[in-house]
Amino acid sequence: MADIDTTPNDLPVLLAVSRTGKFTTAAHNLGLTHSTVSRRIAALEKSLGGRVLARSDDGWEPTDLGERAVAVAEQMETAVAELESSGQGPETVSGVVRMTATDGFSAYVASPAVAKLRRRHPGPSVEIVTVTSQALQQRSGLDIEVVVGEPRVHRAEAIELGDCELGLYASRDYLAANGTPASVEEVSDHRLVYFVDSMLQVDDLDAPSRLFPEMKDALTSTNVFIHVEATRAGAGIGFLPCFMADRHPDLVRLFPDSVAERLPYWMVLRPDSMRRPAIVAVVQGLKDEMLALQAALEGRKLPR
Repeated sequence: MADIDTTPNDLPVLLAVSRTGKFTTAAHNLGLTHSTVSRRIAALEKSLGGRVLARSDDGWEPTDLGERAVAVAEQMETAVAELESSGQGPETVSGVVRMTATDGFSAYVASPAVAKLRRRHPGPSVEIVTVTSQALQQRSGLDIEVVVGEPRVHRAEAIELGDCELGLYASRDYLAANGTPASVEEVSDHRLVYFVDSMLQVDDLDAPSRLFPEMKDALTSTNVFIHVEATRAGAGIGFLPCFMADRHPDLVRLFPDSVAERLPYWMVLRPDSMRRPAIVAVVQGLKDEMLALQAALEGRKLPR
């Protein structure tokens, strides 16, 4: 097998594909064509004597040989960055950062965090993919994952960001038409607006089935914004994140002292992620925004 160091010009291409999971995105970020990226990867594999990438459900993942080559590419990238920044002040914050997060977090935490970051550092571009799922075991193509509940991951760094609270909400019109439950037990006489149970991938979000096992569904969706709007429209009683529901004066929280489910947000990073200044800046921005919104996230004030 040829030594990895014999193909230095192709290693940055492999690094870009490993971070994005896609040849097309890597080509765009590098200013190359898709066919050029394919040729460079093929040349690298020929030189190293084996496959460096394998197809997965989420795109392209490094093989064992590919991971070794990626590690060398990261060392090269770090060394070049140190040389470029030597005697020139702080490192340039630039490049594409791709992250996944839940719908609500993406809209009300990540988006303002990125907006504030770009006022300080206009260089980075941040891609946010909204998902509500457990942390991935293979995260090629992703720099940051934000998930609900403590993740169980390997070869990754998990950082707790803070808590958010969920509670029961109904619209004023709904309560006027259907009556306000006099007790927590009477909530089960109403219909629930929440996630599609059969598609729920996060155990921590399964609270309604534990708290109200006899409550029937009114409307279910994989999107929390639909939960909020369906509750506002009077479809039923919603089990909603307080930091989203409390924005709407037409929603009333029911039994806040008795029904309050506290869930943690966690951030998952690849071990190499914090070597990139742009990712460090986004991570810090998310932490700062979580701290600024702490009271609203914990259901302690109206975020209007």
